[in-house]
Amino acid sequence: MWTPTTEGDRTMLHTARRLLVPLLVTAAGAGLVIAPGSAEAAGISGTVVVSGALKVRATASLSGTIVGQVVNNQRITVQCVVVGTSVRGPVRTTNFWDRLATGRYISHAYVRTARAIPRCAAAAPQAVRTTPATVAYKIGTVRSADGSVNVRTGPSTTASVAGTFTTGTQVRLACMVAGDFVGGTVSSTNQWDRTTAGTYVSHAYMVTPALPLCAGTTTRPVTAVQQTTAQFIAAAVPGAQLGWRQYGVPPSVTIAQAILESGWGRSGLSAVDKNYFGIKCFNGVYGSLANGCHAYKTNECTAAGQCFSTTATFRTYASMSNSFRDHGNFLRVNSRYKPAFTYTKNANKFIWTVWKAGYATDPNYYTKITGIMAANGLYKYDTWK
Repeated sequence: MWTPTTEGDRTMLHTARRLLVPLLVTAAGAGLVIAPGSAEAAGISGTVVVSGALKVRATASLSGTIVGQVVNNQRITVQCVVVGTSVRGPVRTTNFWDRLATGRYISHAYVRTARAIPRCAAAAPQAVRTTPATVAYKIGTVRSADGSVNVRTGPSTTASVAGTFTTGTQVRLACMVAGDFVGGTVSSTNQWDRTTAGTYVSHAYMVTPALPLCAGTTTRPVTAVQQTTAQFIAAAVPGAQLGWRQYGVPPSVTIAQAILESGWGRSGLSAVDKNYFGIKCFNGVYGSLANGCHAYKTNECTAAGQCFSTTATFRTYASMSNSFRDHGNFLRVNSRYKPAFTYTKNANKFIWTVWKAGYATDPNYYTKITGIMAANGLYKYDTWK
């Protein structure tokens, strides 16, 4: 909901309210109706269905100038409908817009009426389309075990939220683009699906037919192969045990940290770059086990708890094994973790010492790691036993 914050905003709101006064006339027992005064006369009564408030615009478009607002359950009178921007609302998805008595518009996606609304008369027959604009689309279904899925204005987790979809929602999709990598209920992918309304939803939470690339797009999205927990652990063991033999980090610790920090390999870093521990490049240097650096938008937080968006470069690897070995090397060469290597044959004491040395700020990090080790039987991979 827009709230005036300046004198200019308050003047605009006052003007918009003044414009809407002749539009709405109270009739006893009949709610709010539009006063007659045009070729369409009194029009058809309707009810607004919206969470919060719905913007009234000067034209039948989401880019039209905002001239006022109506609220949920408000009774209105609609003179006629015109074709405009397609909108997905709580009542329907449509490109029809309702014209009010002042010539202002609200999307018909938010309006319930008891009967059909006539098309607005046009100055010339060719000025009005006889049917809503046809947009090629395919139906996708939202599948989420993580609650509501954000709908965004762009293919990025930092783009503004334009709404939400609940699991089971069927969505009209036009095409796909490559964007930020997301690990979701369905997959781990950087594919984002563009809706017919021009918004985006991560394909990590969508079940869809094959979608075409959006016009002007040349980069095809990448989807990571999903692994079961057993498959992930089986793939992790060789690299973790090699890392222990080379650097002294217990395999159970390495595997548990990878599970926690990569979300069982579903993070963008692990799925795309085989980086399971978030190890960064430093001034472009990535060591002998990585094969390059990849810049990502990320959030960083200060010790005082203030967080901000920034860009960070992370190491990329040719294999999962190399990532696990580099994790061992990273701990070995950092002097702060030297005391932990007294316990290369005691996994719990090792991760306790690493955590206390400042590896993670999460107060429950040690409990989480040891819980993963116990729940998944990872101690059996500590080969010295």
